[in-house]
Amino acid sequence: MVNLADPVAFREAEGYLVGHAWRNRTFADVGALALAASILFAGSLSTVTAQAAPAAAVSAVSAQAAGAESAVIEYVARGDSYAAGQGAGSYENACMQSALSYPEMLDDVDRVELVADASCSGATTRDVLTRQLRVVAMNRDADLVTVTVGANDLGGAAVVAACSTSFASPECQAALDSVYALLTPRASGIPSRFAIRLTTALTGVAMVARDAKILVTGYPYLFETPPPSDPNYAAIVEINSATALLNATIQGVVQQLASRGVDIRYVDVTEAFTGHGIGSPDPWIHASGPDAFHPTAAGYVAYTMAITSAL
Repeated sequence: MVNLADPVAFREAEGYLVGHAWRNRTFADVGALALAASILFAGSLSTVTAQAAPAAAVSAVSAQAAGAESAVIEYVARGDSYAAGQGAGSYENACMQSALSYPEMLDDVDRVELVADASCSGATTRDVLTRQLRVVAMNRDADLVTVTVGANDLGGAAVVAACSTSFASPECQAALDSVYALLTPRASGIPSRFAIRLTTALTGVAMVARDAKILVTGYPYLFETPPPSDPNYAAIVEINSATALLNATIQGVVQQLASRGVDIRYVDVTEAFTGHGIGSPDPWIHASGPDAFHPTAAGYVAYTMAITSAL
């Protein structure tokens, strides 16, 4: 929650809510702006929230499963390279969408029909709130929406570039410090910059896809933890800890939205990747090359299984 007494925090949150939601007209209506504000400014806008927030959504997926087993689940995918399937190969376009991505594999699940895939390598929460939201808006009747986003907001590409040659380099440490700065709450009651961005983006998704079940995934730990005697032990632990903090932030934002009636759920993938990080006998994450720090085709099967279990 944002402390309204802090002018810096208020202006930043207001910039995301108003600047990207209102002026760009990416939210469904003014009610979306009020809902996002109520989550960030809990308490101060409680009256507005009661008037503007929609009633708790009924899961379209669950309703169809219970009442009409033959009904099609219309599905829209959104997010970054992990949603697009970078690392799996068989790329179909400049966004590096792969035929072996989890959206494509979910399309093969019984009754699930992928009607739109807006995912794109390099996408941030801002892209989810703007360009990708338009794709959702064109598919307002979707029953299921998946989102994987956050790594690029934290400068994931910079971390890859800085740390791929040497974990011990000053450049790698500086890149990791930047990640922690974006994920760490700035003071008691003031969320991290990334939490504000993600809250705004997911609120936009919820207000446009009002009847959809929204599944938001986390990220796998990139490395298997080596023994303490390994020269890269400290750096690897720090990188995995940054992933843990990112996942915790995503889960926290999702839980806040769910507590306000949004049909949204966090999907953890760390357990599915256990024993398959970089440094393991059977890694499901690329250690080097253009797809470094992205899942392999086997990794996207693990993503698909985790998401399927949440349907």
